[in-house]
Amino acid sequence: MSLTLEQAMASVEGVNSNVLLSREAAAQALEQANLARSGVLPTVNLTGSQRRSRNLNILSTTGALSETRPSNRFDARIGGNYQLLNLQALSAGQAARTGAEAARLDVRATIQAAQASVAQAYFGHLRNLRRLDVLDANITRARSLHDLARNQLAAGIATQIDVTRAEAQVAQAEQARLQQVTSVVQSELVFKRLLNLDPGATLTLADFPLNRVDAGLLNLPEARTTFEQRADWLRGQKSLEQSKFDVRTATFERMPVLSIAGDFGKAAANFDDDGKRKVWTFGATVTVPIFDGLRASSDRRAALSRQKVQQARLNSLELQISSELRLARQDASSRYAQIEVAEKNSRLADEQLRLARARYNEGVADNREVIEAQTQVAVAADNLVDAVYQYNLSRVELARARGDVRAVLAEKAP
Repeated sequence: MSLTLEQAMASVEGVNSNVLLSREAAAQALEQANLARSGVLPTVNLTGSQRRSRNLNILSTTGALSETRPSNRFDARIGGNYQLLNLQALSAGQAARTGAEAARLDVRATIQAAQASVAQAYFGHLRNLRRLDVLDANITRARSLHDLARNQLAAGIATQIDVTRAEAQVAQAEQARLQQVTSVVQSELVFKRLLNLDPGATLTLADFPLNRVDAGLLNLPEARTTFEQRADWLRGQKSLEQSKFDVRTATFERMPVLSIAGDFGKAAANFDDDGKRKVWTFGATVTVPIFDGLRASSDRRAALSRQKVQQARLNSLELQISSELRLARQDASSRYAQIEVAEKNSRLADEQLRLARARYNEGVADNREVIEAQTQVAVAADNLVDAVYQYNLSRVELARARGDVRAVLAEKAP
């Protein structure tokens, strides 16, 4: 199968295990909010009963026993109750709803993290594939040098040790390629695991060259703007809001509760009697807490402590986001400059190899200079591949620090 970076990042929401688990956690938080809301909604029940009873009376004066005749009673009623005033339940419901909103934001944060991991794995696999190309080119140069050494030996210009050196370089280059094949398989499996793909499926990644833009030239957004784009910061805000509701809920434990209850129906001796009569009850109840074993005070102190912890976490997160943004921009700027240095080193290594081969062809030097130059060319090419990879990672990290990993898709080079 062929896959682009855009397709890979788009599929994260539906297949990544961390995202799926986070989404289920959000669904559970929503149901918890629904359960909390049920405490402030009226409840209505329909009941029906048929009873037959026989009572025994004891006279208090003589202690004599008298039995009553068996009696039947049928009731069919609809009843309900409703808490007109329960501030604690109302506050607990608001806290639960805020918790559900925080869970939804946690899903967004998880998606951002998963997309960043997918983009990093995507560029990592492309780097390993490009390293294979570098090693293939190195093998081609080594074999060419080996053929040249043999021709030079046949012409009496070189010695047997030149041939042996060239042959050893071929073996080293082939061994390095075999090791790199394992790295390619490993990075491919990591990428497939992130997208829940079949490990045995054939996978081809489309190239995704990024525009090379010096991140130092980009404007650094206002901190508040960045915060509002970060799902983890928004989640921290909701968690702090929830902790404030928890404090208020604990405070309301001391407040009275007003509730009403009643039922209405019909009754008779038997369920199939025609002469059923209307029956009903209605009442109101006020419950005033007087002493609860100091539970309310403990709940409030614990809730206040959780609020302080959440406020400290949010403050720490704001500092972390600001640091991440500045570091990501600096890193991208540095990686951009390193690409230019790596390209220059690659050009110099190519020139060094050209000069060394010219000296060897003319017979004024043995092939040690050529072998060393070819090694430098391979190292420089690999450094360039890694520099581009590190730059791509820095752009992904900069996009993540700003709150939208998918923004990196707009940076594709034409």
